[in-house]
Amino acid sequence: MRLTSFTDYGLRMLMRMASAPDRVFSTAELADEFNLSRNHLSKIIQRLAAGNVVTTRRGSGGGASLARAASKIRLGQVVRLLEDGQQLVECFAPDGGDCMIDGQCRLKARFRSAEAAFLADLDRSTLEDIALAPAVEEES
Repeated sequence: MRLTSFTDYGLRMLMRMASAPDRVFSTAELADEFNLSRNHLSKIIQRLAAGNVVTTRRGSGGGASLARAASKIRLGQVVRLLEDGQQLVECFAPDGGDCMIDGQCRLKARFRSAEAAFLADLDRSTLEDIALAPAVEEES
C-alpha cells in the first residue's frame, strides 16, 4: 500500500506536535520545518481539524495543536481521514473505474482484505507510539 504525500506529511506533522503536546505550532513554523508550502500544509491541517485530530486558532499566537492526548489518536483513524477519497486501486472507485474484468476479478476481494488488515494494524498503534522524542533545550 502506498500512502499519498498528503498523508505522509500529515503523519510527520502529528508526530512533531505529539513531541510537544502543550505547544501551539504555527503553519509557517511547520512548513519551514518540513520544507513544505504553507498552502499544502494548511490543507492538511484543515482536514485534521475537520476530523477533530487537531484544533486551530487564528491570529497572534495562533496555530494548531493536538485536539486530544496522543495516546487517544489511532493511526488508522488518521490514515483513513487523510486518505479519504484515495482508492487503493482504480476498481475501488464508486463507479468501478475502467476495469475490463470487473465482476470476474478475484483480486479485488484480496485487495480489500489487505487494505482492511493494513488499517487494522494501524488501529493498534497510537500517535503516542510514534511521537518524536521531545527536543532537548540547549543551555547557554
